[in-house]
Amino acid sequence: MINERPLSMAAGTGSNEAVPNGAALAAFLGVGIGSFAMGVMVILNETGLFAAPALYGPAGGVSGRTAFAVVIWLIGWAVLHGRWKHRQLEPRRVHTLTLLLIGAGVLLCFPPLWALL
Repeated sequence: MINERPLSMAAGTGSNEAVPNGAALAAFLGVGIGSFAMGVMVILNETGLFAAPALYGPAGGVSGRTAFAVVIWLIGWAVLHGRWKHRQLEPRRVHTLTLLLIGAGVLLCFPPLWALL
């Protein structure tokens, strides 16, 4: 027989309190922030406002742009995790914002958009 437990119960605590979801949602939103940061780095490079240094020669400037986007992602994730780790948040809003940021980041990396600049 399978040991079933209601979904609302915290694992191993025997209480009916909801488990905080802030840490997981911070990770989701951090992904959106990192994706958008990558798009902004690409646009800044294409307009000539910022040229990231090449960290790996064969890859060229994309290695620097990616490294900056990763740093922004990690900072965003760390800040949100610190603020939300003990909170219960509405996931729908965070997921919607994450999808919008990812979509904007992908759109900013799309070469035909650069031609409009």
